[in-house]
Amino acid sequence: MGNKEKLLDGALQCLLDKGYARTTARDVASAAGVSLAAIGYHFGTTDALLNAALDQALEAWGGALEAALVDDGDALLGPAARFEAIWTRIIASVEAQPALWKLQFEVVAQLAVLPELHERWQHSLAQAQEGLAALFGGGPGTGALYQAMLTGVVVQHLLAPGRGIDGAGLAAALLEVADGLRTGEAAAKRV
Repeated sequence: MGNKEKLLDGALQCLLDKGYARTTARDVASAAGVSLAAIGYHFGTTDALLNAALDQALEAWGGALEAALVDDGDALLGPAARFEAIWTRIIASVEAQPALWKLQFEVVAQLAVLPELHERWQHSLAQAQEGLAALFGGGPGTGALYQAMLTGVVVQHLLAPGRGIDGAGLAAALLEVADGLRTGEAAAKRV
């Protein structure tokens, strides 16, 4: 492994251990076992290195999450059971990689001061919404709803591991909300 790859690996480890804002060039060089000058030589700046490591990590994570979400057995399930199964796998991915999920929230909170990441993350958000709409079925608005639900579910599980809503609870709650909306619509039409 060359210095460039060592730096990317070291940067990723630092991002997961310390977060984006607290990772320094010295931290990365030390974790990579290379000199500080290697960062400038291979990446120009520490920010460029951290952004490259973040992009690489998010790509790998996105691929792994996508693979975990697609299960050939889901086609045999009814809609509610399929919904529950997918959300159960999403929650399992949060529990398996909490540091990566936390890192994403930290970066989102700093996008205003990281303009070089802001545009890429807007594009990623649009792709995620399209993917979620395709996975669950529905149009762009459905994808945005699933993205909002995903964000909330992840936060619950990061703040209180083991106490956030599970796939079955989410399916039951969403059915309850839908029934309430239908009942409310029917009552409004009668008035």
